[in-house]
Amino acid sequence: MNPDELSAVRDRYDAQMRRDARPDAAHARVERVGAVVRQTVPGLGWNGVLWSDLDEDTADAEIAAQVAHFGARGEDGGGPEFEWKLYSHDRPADLGDRLLAAGFVPEAPETLLVGRTADLAAMPVEPPDGITLRVVTDEAGVDLMMEVHHRAFGTERPRIREQVLSRLRDEPDTIEAVVAMAGDVPVSAARMEMRPDGAFAGLWGGGTDPRWRGRGIYRLLVAHRARVAAARNIPYLQVDASDDSRPILERLGFGVVGVTTPYVWRGDGA
Repeated sequence: MNPDELSAVRDRYDAQMRRDARPDAAHARVERVGAVVRQTVPGLGWNGVLWSDLDEDTADAEIAAQVAHFGARGEDGGGPEFEWKLYSHDRPADLGDRLLAAGFVPEAPETLLVGRTADLAAMPVEPPDGITLRVVTDEAGVDLMMEVHHRAFGTERPRIREQVLSRLRDEPDTIEAVVAMAGDVPVSAARMEMRPDGAFAGLWGGGTDPRWRGRGIYRLLVAHRARVAAARNIPYLQVDASDDSRPILERLGFGVVGVTTPYVWRGDGA
């Protein structure tokens, strides 16, 4: 994509996926409160700020308001931790510094990449020898995903497990989850999240057992999800890419739209 198209795609992404965001689980609530769009979830789930329209005069007060809102979540079974999802083009330009001053901790930045679904769906990709794909439809399949994620990322992810189970149960048309199997052993996994009227499908959670990397499995999972999105007439695929996956995705045809950094608040004891 050329710079003009990438700029137009970024504007469309901001409008649809941030300002007009939908909840990522049936029990989540997304609301616009003044100059902020946020998601709040009772118990396990992603809590945070998706979009803001701030300036030098309003930013500090809005940050304090969100800390107060999420800090009061003890009554619904949650804790104070939440994420402010900051994009490189957000304003004011020093918003990241203001979040730091308010006690937020930045995590590793990720590159926001977007690719044309039709192009990616047309990639000639065949499964590597001995690899088959299993579409996840039940709890057993989700547990296979979590097994892969533990080996790929070295962490347990109970929030992701609950999120995938919730979507499969309540909104199965909004998720495509898949596991690459080597016989009976799960070796790679990923998911795609969609909305019925959306222009973007988000690719999430792509991870491969280190012993199986470099064999084209990641590319296979991208192509599989692109074909599902193409069948639903979703024009773009979006990824928040790590430094490891960014070069692979750029070689596949994804273009850079921006950079996003999670700023996390964990309470006064952070």
